[in-house]
Amino acid sequence: QVQLVESGGDSVQAGGSLRLSCTASGNIYNHPCMAWFRQGVGKEREWVAVRYRGTGATDYHDSVKGRFTISRDNAKNSVYLELNSLKPEDTAMYYCAASTRAGFCSRTTDGYDYWGQGTEVTVSS
Repeated sequence: QVQLVESGGDSVQAGGSLRLSCTASGNIYNHPCMAWFRQGVGKEREWVAVRYRGTGATDYHDSVKGRFTISRDNAKNSVYLELNSLKPEDTAMYYCAASTRAGFCSRTTDGYDYWGQGTEVTVSS
């Protein structure tokens, strides 16, 4: 069993930056896929970014490409999401997710086995 704990959410103005952290209680090396999702008020949870353990490959939702960066540090059992050039539409609860399944890393919530409790990001205009 892995527990994920996110931190780093805050209220910022448009154009600002944040760094979200996700620390796992267990060894994230056992999880080939680590991802970030977000959920705005009244909206469905949507995939934001994913990083593959083996290749280090990353992928991003079109809405955050060029602005967000996902990274992972297996030694620290942590995954990070750097948020730059923030926009009001980035306001949401951000969740870290881990998958135990090898192969393609899903872009949907059903592809992940463990979730954190979320960290809130609010961007004001």
